[in-house]
Amino acid sequence: MSITQERKAELIKDHGRGKDDTGSTEVQVAILTERIANLTEHFKDHKKDNHSRRGLLKLVSQRRRLLDHLMKKDMGRYKALIQTLGLRR
Repeated sequence: MSITQERKAELIKDHGRGKDDTGSTEVQVAILTERIANLTEHFKDHKKDNHSRRGLLKLVSQRRRLLDHLMKKDMGRYKALIQTLGLRR
């Protein structure tokens, strides 16, 4: 259900703006998207897990706030990230 270190390093490498960039908005959104996808798969088997569902809603809200921030700051980076991750809005 959680993200592995190898997968996290791969996401940082793919979406980071520099070599050691772990805090940029793009990296944070990519990691949140991976965690959301993992939780979504978890709910296919565990439909009544409401405690984890609350965590999922918090992750989705956090990702939405980060995407709104990126959209206000730089529309080009926002559109590129949305297309790369396959998100809709």
